[in-house]
Order: sequence, then C-alpha cells, then structure tokens
Amino acid sequence: MTVAYEWRGRFDNTVINALHAEGFGHAPMEDDWWARVNRHSLGWVCATENGELVGFVNVAWDGAVHAFILDTLVTRRARRHGVGTELIAVAVREARAADCEWLHVDFDDDMKDFYLGACGFQPTHAGIIAL
Repeated sequence: MTVAYEWRGRFDNTVINALHAEGFGHAPMEDDWWARVNRHSLGWVCATENGELVGFVNVAWDGAVHAFILDTLVTRRARRHGVGTELIAVAVREARAADCEWLHVDFDDDMKDFYLGACGFQPTHAGIIAL
C-alpha cells in the first residue's frame, strides 16, 4: 500500500462525511468540514492512495501552544497498514513546527494501544463533562 500524506490537503466534504460515518458508525451527514477546519484548526492531514482519501486527522488548537487531535479516521481497507500512525506522526511534526508545546488527545478505551502504544502519547489525568 503506497499512501501519500499531505498537511492541510484538499478534500471533498462528501468524502470526509462518508469517512467519518464509517469511522464512528453513524449515518453520513452533510457537515461542511472544509469551512470548519479552515476556521478552527491549526491544520489537518489527508492520507491518499491513488488519489482516494483513505485517512484523515484534524489538529485543532487554542491559537497558542496547545493542539488537539480530533477525528482520526482510516478507511476499513487501509487499517492495519500504519496509515493512522503516520497521520498522527505528521500531525505531531506539524504541530511542533508551529511552535505548539503540547498535543492532546482523548480516546475511548479500545484505542489505548494505538494512541499510547503506537503513537507515543503519554497517559495523563484529564476530565470531561458530557454536554
């Protein structure tokens, strides 16, 4: 599998919505991802194989030194090939290049081995309030 990774790459909203639906197990929506990431994100990483989007991660930020991993997505057929790990590696590199000092991520228990093991995040105490 030969995959290209692009920081702040172009993508189609329909394709991202389908990828998000597949990744998080819900019906496709009609969100305007392009406007959202351009308005709120430090950047994002697109992974493509032969021009087809096979992975995506959003890197939101506070405008200063904290960046946040959101919506790490890899198509089913591209999983277990290192695509997700490389998406995060590019996000780390670009957040560091933007002078961020911290890259945060939260995740469900089933993703612990991926984020803490494969991607090198360190466990920390955190809190969350469901709204």
